[in-house]
Amino acid sequence: MVQTVLVLGALLSIVFIFAIPTATTVKGLDVPLHPGEKDRCPVCGMIVASYPDWIGQVRHDDGATVFFDGCKDLFKYLLAVDRYAPERGRKSVASVFVTNYYDGETIAARNAFFVFGSNVMGPMGPELVPHRTLDAARDFMRDHEGLGILRFDEVSEAVLREMQ
Repeated sequence: MVQTVLVLGALLSIVFIFAIPTATTVKGLDVPLHPGEKDRCPVCGMIVASYPDWIGQVRHDDGATVFFDGCKDLFKYLLAVDRYAPERGRKSVASVFVTNYYDGETIAARNAFFVFGSNVMGPMGPELVPHRTLDAARDFMRDHEGLGILRFDEVSEAVLREMQ
């Protein structure tokens, strides 16, 4: 089942990778921000600041920043931007950031390695756990019974459904 999910994820990600811009032309959108005390995840409605170890964010080309309580919801949003933010759409995504698991620093999501299927739970259960390096992801996977490692463009709706 996991292999099927990964194959489907790779196929679906081909469409996804070309639909989200990879660079920003607006100065400052490549810098992560911090959520306010009242910022809510647009996918689940949770207050994001309550979970600083899991924060993700999407910066849109109009300067709007959307925060998430974990990578799973961040990817749900990215895979359906037209549903969650129809006024902006998928092409407006300028940059995406996640919180590195081991040191809590904000990193570019497109460069991260995401471990799925581990015994580490996020705010809403099973989570994609982001790492800055492949070695860190491999160590985490070994230590926390992870099932695999995905790159940004390999996360698909099929992968997210398997995590429910």
